[in-house]
Amino acid sequence: MWVYPQAHARVRVLLAAGHGYLTWLPIALALAGAVALVALAVTAADAARGRTARGLPAAAFALLPPLAFALQELLELSLHTGTFAWQALLAPTFLPGLLLQLPFALAAYVAARLLLRAAEHVGRAFASPLPGGAYVELVLAPAPATLPVRVAAASRESRAPPRVATV
Repeated sequence: MWVYPQAHARVRVLLAAGHGYLTWLPIALALAGAVALVALAVTAADAARGRTARGLPAAAFALLPPLAFALQELLELSLHTGTFAWQALLAPTFLPGLLLQLPFALAAYVAARLLLRAAEHVGRAFASPLPGGAYVELVLAPAPATLPVRVAAASRESRAPPRVATV
């Protein structure tokens, strides 16, 4: 929209660049979401075992989105035209799109750190016992033969029925 404010020009440019692959976007997002959920579950399981999660490489988050954007631009035009289309890097939309990847890279890095930290907290919560007697402890009552009969019969504070006098 910034480079081509007119809607008809924008649609023409998108169609000429070959954006037919967007029909596969729901499947790609579902697969990426499944991979992220498995990674979070593994992080939570590791935290439950007392292991810490690996650190996130900030350089990967800084380099991967611009690199993926450049590769996407090259591939979509190359696959659409059938030749290696290096001129996609000279398109008027390339530089603004490349610069727009940096805030998204920062947002992805922050979101990944927060999600991994939350997964670690969940894992530790499952590993540690519940605080202050919130758990049930099984206590077995002593066997009746262990109490002396005289002490049990002489107790006035017991909640047993009254004693019957024996003649």
